[in-house]
Formats: sequence, structure tokens, C-alpha cells
Amino acid sequence: MNNSRFFTFSAFATRKRKLAMAGSMQRWLLKLGVCMLSVGVPLSAYANPPASAPKASDAPKAAEAPKAAEAPKVADGKFDMSKVPAVSAPSRPGLFLLPPAGPGYFSLWDLVTGNKREKPPVAPYAPFALLTTPSYDIDFRYLATPGHEKDIFDPVKRMNLGDDWLLSLGGNFWYRYIHETDSRLNAAGTNNDFHLIRTRVHADLWYRDKVRLFAEMIDARAFGSELPPLVTDRNHADILNMFTDIKLANINNGPAYIRVGRQEMMYGSQRLISTLDWVNTRRTFQGVKTFWRTAEWDVDAFWMRPMVIEKGNVDNWDTQQNFFGLWATNKPKPGHLIDLYFLSLINDRNVSAANVLAGNILQGNADTHTLGGRLAGNFDNLLYELEGMYQFGQRSNLDVSAFAVATGVGYRLPLPMNPQGWIRYDFASGDGNSKDGRSNTFNQLFPFGHYYLGFLDRVGRQNMHDFNAQFTMHPMPWITFITQYHRFYLANNRDYLYNAAGQATLRDITGQSGSHIGDEIDFRLNLHMSRHQDVLLGYSKLWRGEFLDKQRPGTSPDLFYVQYNFRF
Repeated sequence: MNNSRFFTFSAFATRKRKLAMAGSMQRWLLKLGVCMLSVGVPLSAYANPPASAPKASDAPKAAEAPKAAEAPKVADGKFDMSKVPAVSAPSRPGLFLLPPAGPGYFSLWDLVTGNKREKPPVAPYAPFALLTTPSYDIDFRYLATPGHEKDIFDPVKRMNLGDDWLLSLGGNFWYRYIHETDSRLNAAGTNNDFHLIRTRVHADLWYRDKVRLFAEMIDARAFGSELPPLVTDRNHADILNMFTDIKLANINNGPAYIRVGRQEMMYGSQRLISTLDWVNTRRTFQGVKTFWRTAEWDVDAFWMRPMVIEKGNVDNWDTQQNFFGLWATNKPKPGHLIDLYFLSLINDRNVSAANVLAGNILQGNADTHTLGGRLAGNFDNLLYELEGMYQFGQRSNLDVSAFAVATGVGYRLPLPMNPQGWIRYDFASGDGNSKDGRSNTFNQLFPFGHYYLGFLDRVGRQNMHDFNAQFTMHPMPWITFITQYHRFYLANNRDYLYNAAGQATLRDITGQSGSHIGDEIDFRLNLHMSRHQDVLLGYSKLWRGEFLDKQRPGTSPDLFYVQYNFRF
């Protein structure tokens, strides 16, 4: 632990230095972002990623809406609103799927009404119950295309208020029932049955492509549980997003904006920054971001603070954490992408002396810098991904040196039911000696760990090896079946097992409990009922390895859930 934590004068001086450094770095970052947006990058005329790129965490989008090749232009005194807003298309996650191409029935409603389609319909939502994409990036621009398929909610989308204004309204409701057996590794073996309900509504107002005002409310509730609800289960009537976009310029046929206010963030594979749609409250931040979008480049620079969920009060940002970074995505040709990023998290939360002695030091007193890159895409039916992340900085007076790697290859078999498989390996470093002046445990930051490391959430991207495989198929285009298998090991036997929230849970300081955490299998079945409705059923089971058998003998974790999701 820092000596400054024990001496008042030294603590004050350290705090001043940290605040000065944070302020300086934030100002530098914003200047760099504006500079990049002003200078631009010479571009080639490539199309955006194809329809196979998924729009959701677990499933691909049925079809992409038209993309904006350049800024709208004034004609005959009227502004062309058909390409507003300039939507940020989500990046492919890892373990992405290539969607069924048709012909067939793409929803249960299609089947019931006999509407057999030659190809997937153009639709704003992915055909899956989980959707990490923020509401403000759901693409309804296809409604400006003559002859588009009509929908009952069209009248509240893209409402023209005169020639220069657009207003859209929307929302989402879900209900989930969960049954857990030992899923929190309870020593007493307490099971848990409970219900989650979440409601979201939003309004989106544009003046030409110059100014945007977006607001989204959330109400998340949990009831009926035997165990105390998690912090992420409840947030009563609060703000999820509330921001203003102001256009700075058009650079190389791409708009550049600054966004100020409360906003969700989602980048790349979502291993480090995600909206975390599995939890009932989602994750959000508050701060400022500059971003530039073209057919070939997406470039973002931001300074944010995470929001602290307060169930019965208005949420406030965490003044002890400053998160800033620079993220660039290059799309060299359709179906392929390159992510390059630098991220910094300055966390001034105090870590207690007891936790420092126990080596549990990832939750504060740290300046963590992450440098990384990612390649992902597909060559026809061959799928691939490789991501590497290196961290440096200081943590409780220890020098940070940590890294993580995620890699995999997949293949889609040219057979009925669209079968696809992935074989993958994920690694994040751990620390075996907290007294050697170094801290080698990787910090996963703000991830969508639930998607990658098992739905039981026992393993986070910290101090772990995960040898895993995924198999998917579509018995019909509206049915998605996904199964994953994981074999988990500790990267270092003397470090903690960290859960999906990044919290230290179990540890054997002697290393005598071994490294094999256990084996998990996950099943998910998604039924796409209609354009607006999905039903998701899932089951997960974890078999204890040597480590869990010695640390939590007798536990047999499993999870069953069923979820209904409605969007409009």
C-alpha cells in the first residue's frame, strides 16, 4: 500500500499530483481527439462491413440498413434528412456468427402467417433477446427508403417536425426468471429463485445533422430472491443516457462530433468496454467524447467517469475514477476490421491495509494503462479473431506489468441449419508474489465477461486460462441454438479466482489447491417471435475442478433462466 495513505501531508500531496496529472492527461486527450478529427486520414472508397457483421452480443443482425456514404446535402432549400443520424455501427464481437441467408421464415410470425422470404428482412434489431448496442445506435434510416416494409411502430420513428427536425421515440421491456443452484459458490449451499423486470424508454431529437439531443430512462427491479439482490439488479426510475451531440465538421466524407453528457460505451470485442446487457441495469458513464465516422475509419477520444448505481436515488458519477482513451477501428475491406486502442483508468479509491496484505489490490490506488489491438473477420466461411492487451502503470506502490490474449478460429459448414463452430483460447495474467515490487494481475476494466467466460459468471478475465469451444446452428432461421464449453485454470495458483465483476473471490496463498477451476457448459436457445419479440432460454452447469473442490467442497453450481424481450 502507498506510504502516503498513512501520512496526512503525504496523502494530500499525492492526491494533488494525481488530480493534476489526471486533468493534464484529460486536456491532452481532448486536444488530441479534436486534432485527429480536424486533420483526418486519406481514405479509400471501401464499403462498410457486410450484413454478416452482428449487431448484438450473441447473434448477428438480420440485415443492415443503408449506410451514409457522405454528409446530407441541401437541395432546393430543404435539407436531406434521409441519412440522419450518422449511426455508429457496432463492431463484431468475438465468437461472432454468420447469419442464415434464406430463403425461409425469419420469425415465428413469418411462419404463422406463411410469409416465406427470399432473404433476411431489413430490420433495426438483431434477432436475439440480448442486445448490447445502445438505443441511440439502432438504425432506422431504412424508413427513408421508398417501399420499405411497414411496421406498427413506424409512426413514432423519424417524425418530421418541419423540414429540418427529426424526432424518434422508442423503448424496451424485458422480464427474466432465474433459478440458481450454488451459482455464487455459497458455502451454505443456498439456492436462489428470483425475477427481474426492466423498462427503458427514450426520445431522440435531431436538428439536421448538426445537433442531437438524446435521453433514455431506465427502471430496473428485482423481487422474490432468497439471496440479497446484486447491485446491478435494481435501479428505480433513473437516467441511462442523456447527452448532446454537436457536429464539428465533415472530414473526408465523414462527420466529426463531440458528445457531452451521460452515455453508454461499447468498443471492439467488448472485452474491455461494454454496455453489459446481461445485467438488469446496464453500464453507463458520464463525460465527453469526440468521434469521427467514415466508411473506412472510426476514431474516438473520450474522458469518462463510471456511474454509481443508487437504487432509490439519482445515480452519480464516481469522482474517484477517471477513464480516458483513444480508440481507432480500421475497416480495410468488407468483413475485416483492425482495432487499435490506448486506455487509462485512474482509480483513487482507497484499498484497505488488510486487502493490501492479502494481495487484493485491483479495486483502487492504481493508474492502469492498457495498450492493445485486435484483428477479426472472415474469409468466406472461415472465421478468425486475435486480440492482445498489455497493461502498465502503478498499483498500490507496485509496478504493473500484465497482459491478456484472446484468439480463435471458426468455420461455417455449408450444410442445412447453418452450423458453425469456434475453437478458442483466452488468457489473462495473474500474480504469484505481492512482495516482489510488481503486480502482474490483468485488470479487465469494464467488460462483457458474461458473454465470453461462461454464463455462471464465476470466472473473469483476470488470472485465468480458458480453453473453450462454441457450436451454433439455426434449425430454422428464427431459431438460434448456441452451446459453449469451457475448461478453466488459474494462470497463477497463488493469485485469486476473480469473478465476472472482477472481484477476488477465492484464493490459496500456498498454491496447494491446484490450478484447475472447473469445466462449464452453457446452452442457449433463442426464439425470434417477431420483429419486436424474442424469448431466450438458457442452462449452465459448472463441474468442480481440483481448486474449487478444495476451496468450496460439495458445491455444484448451475443456472437456468428464461427471458422475454420486447422492443419498439
